[in-house]
Amino acid sequence: MKKIIENTLKKVIEENSKKSATSYRIPLLGYAKAEDPLFQQLTTAGVPNHLLPTDLLPGARTVAAFFLPFTGELVKRNRQDPYVARSWAQAYIDTNGLINRCCQEIAAALDGYGVKTAWQQPTHNFDSENLRARWSHKHVAYICGLGKFGLHHMLITPSGCAGRFGSLVIDYPLPPTPRKEIEPCLFFREGKCQQCAKNCPSGALTPEGLDDRKCYDYLLEVDSFYSDLGFCDACGKCATCGPCAVIG
Repeated sequence: MKKIIENTLKKVIEENSKKSATSYRIPLLGYAKAEDPLFQQLTTAGVPNHLLPTDLLPGARTVAAFFLPFTGELVKRNRQDPYVARSWAQAYIDTNGLINRCCQEIAAALDGYGVKTAWQQPTHNFDSENLRARWSHKHVAYICGLGKFGLHHMLITPSGCAGRFGSLVIDYPLPPTPRKEIEPCLFFREGKCQQCAKNCPSGALTPEGLDDRKCYDYLLEVDSFYSDLGFCDACGKCATCGPCAVIG
């Protein structure tokens, strides 16, 4: 089943590359048991309404998470742009659509083997008051062994943090991916860097934490600026300005 998921993910991305201006590096995949206690811990760690895998799919056995890493060229454009690069805003919209297609195609492929799946949309599934998602793809990706969180509250994978996450719940048991032990964030590891905080245009990110409301208010400003593209509440400066943006 893992091979089916992997091959389907790669196929969808390859097909997408023929018609999209946004390109990606090799995707990453990770897995966790649906009964992993970390899913339950999410509901007691500031996300009281976070869904459990079995809320999405009764009989869930495995959670699969994937990461679509952006290219170094796209990262460079957003890093160098005095505002948010238009190509970055477009990539946000493009990737939301791609993640949905990946989930749909994987679900269809697994359905052929009698395996049921469920998933949540890539974004905008959060509470407008506390700005907490009911199904956080990046936290799910952490549980699935795809990386560890940095100062910027982004998940740093072996391919970096500049990219987007998607995830699915399936009713078929698969071996979990071991979670990483190494600390990839230079600030957490050595007290150095802080490029993400230094380059935060809203001032929402500091070594002391993240002001979610201030951050999201700025994202809405970006959306207004690029209103012709569609809903693109995206910035990405924290994800593109440091050495953890692109790895490998």
